[in-house]
Amino acid sequence: MGKILRTQKLTTFSELLIVIAVIGAILAGVYYASPGIRTSISKQLSGMDVNQTDVNNVTNAEKIQIPSKDISTEVSEKPLVRIAGYAWNAQSGIITANGGPKTTKGSLMEKNGVNLEIIRQDWLSELRNMQMKFIEEFDKGQAFPSSDKSVFAVMIMGDGAPFYISSVQKSLDEKYGKDKYHLQVMGVVGMSYGEDKLIGPPNWKSDPKSMKGAVISAVLGDGDWVTTVNYCFANGLKVNPDPATYDADAVNIYPSENDDYIKSAEELIKSQTTGWTVSLKEVVNGKLTGKTVSRKIDGCATWTPGDKTVFDKLSGFIDIVSTKEFNNQMPTAVIGVKEWATKNPEIVSNILKSALVASNQIKNYEDWKVRASEAITDTYKMETPEYWYKMFKGQSATKNGLTYNMGGSKVFNYADAMQYFGLTDGVNRYKSVYNQVSGYLKDLNPFGFNENVGEVVPYDQAVNLFFLKNINDIESTSADKADYSNQATEVVASGEWKINFNSGSAEISSTSSKEVEKIYNLLVQAENTKLTVVGHTDNVGNPDGNLALSKSRAQAVVDYLKQKGIPASRFQLIDGKGQNEPLSSNNTPAGKALNRRVVITLLK
Repeated sequence: MGKILRTQKLTTFSELLIVIAVIGAILAGVYYASPGIRTSISKQLSGMDVNQTDVNNVTNAEKIQIPSKDISTEVSEKPLVRIAGYAWNAQSGIITANGGPKTTKGSLMEKNGVNLEIIRQDWLSELRNMQMKFIEEFDKGQAFPSSDKSVFAVMIMGDGAPFYISSVQKSLDEKYGKDKYHLQVMGVVGMSYGEDKLIGPPNWKSDPKSMKGAVISAVLGDGDWVTTVNYCFANGLKVNPDPATYDADAVNIYPSENDDYIKSAEELIKSQTTGWTVSLKEVVNGKLTGKTVSRKIDGCATWTPGDKTVFDKLSGFIDIVSTKEFNNQMPTAVIGVKEWATKNPEIVSNILKSALVASNQIKNYEDWKVRASEAITDTYKMETPEYWYKMFKGQSATKNGLTYNMGGSKVFNYADAMQYFGLTDGVNRYKSVYNQVSGYLKDLNPFGFNENVGEVVPYDQAVNLFFLKNINDIESTSADKADYSNQATEVVASGEWKINFNSGSAEISSTSSKEVEKIYNLLVQAENTKLTVVGHTDNVGNPDGNLALSKSRAQAVVDYLKQKGIPASRFQLIDGKGQNEPLSSNNTPAGKALNRRVVITLLK
């Protein structure tokens, strides 16, 4: 969701990116002049742990009076608090709790004594600048920083938080000294549920391996990029980590102009309608060949309204995968300044409380949904209430016989938020998301993350649940559970996982602990899917023994996942094929290694 690396004004980090670009331009001559020089090798990583339990609790509650559109006078004398965020439907709860961009009469924010202004800002660099300005004023002694260019908190996609928090933390440490100030996720108020997606030709869905060699336009590092990477790794596809090169044996992700998700959609349209191409340096087995190839854009990763733009302009394209399949991947995270929040805990908790109560009203009552669409329109100053109302629910359409989907968002009530962080059922979905994306940042290194940011702020330092736990007197209910009672038939993703076992046994080797942890994290993010787990061996030993061993190894993986909290009812099939379905020849050690695998398939 949104743009992780957009730059509008030259900030310290923006200048750093420009330096990277200049260095890249200088090195381009080396690339072209030096065939055979090694570059980044395409990576086949473990996919995200997708917990498929659908976080969607509805707490029966008495209807609350809908907030008016008149600005509140009751809280106008209280200190003003500002929060900024993208134009995103999943923020409907907090915006409706406020009555619109400013606190209105009869709103839940007014009831809870909060004077709040919500500001639309679609450029992440500006969100960062606004929080840095807030900290600058706070550091000078202002208890409630008052500049219209400062905000206490931002709302962005939660899977983008590892990059955002880590990069801003580096700047804070450089400016104020190590660990004087911190940004933290303080709660979640909604979720993308379909609107963020990978768009491509239908064969990418029926045969994911056909994506090999494709070029996809995306905002590197953002939530749509994460959805694309998740899909690739869940299907055993390599991802080329270098956006300046082309690897025919991998999925290649091209950075959209201005790191803009709308440009991702427009570049796909331009390439498909005019033949526009991008020039990339060819890579084979991690080595530059010295050749430059011109490639069309084959697909894009975008979100609403980028998806609608593509489907309006092009035929022959559908949504391949979205946050409806990876249903726990992209929460609406509220990221605030820790040091200010600890001085004003009641304000922070009341902001979250108001948002979560309003969300529950939106879930229960149609006129609250309508009021939400009006508040969203007033806050974002774009489209119409009807547009936001329809896109919140999600829309399907058919064009030339192909069905595609647009939009889809959720709001979180208190039970949802508590469940999402594992405070009610012990499965911390957000920790799985945060840790998985942290691994992607280190392994795929978008925009030189390792060199320029250095390290990811650990989950336990980046997330502070005190303010959520501090909420009192709010409707609550028992956590929902995903329904795994029905047979699932549609394949979402299927990938071969290289899990090492101790020789001749079904005991998972300690060398594969990170691999199985990544599998778990991927399954947590796709919590609504059912699973099949099938083991395979090479031909060493006798066929009967290998058949039994393959089944035992599949069961060992299932036992690990169950021990981590994946329910037994989610596994639709646990089986083994022994040596009967090799991927490669068993005549070489490399071939045997490919044949020793566990295939995990996600179904819906």
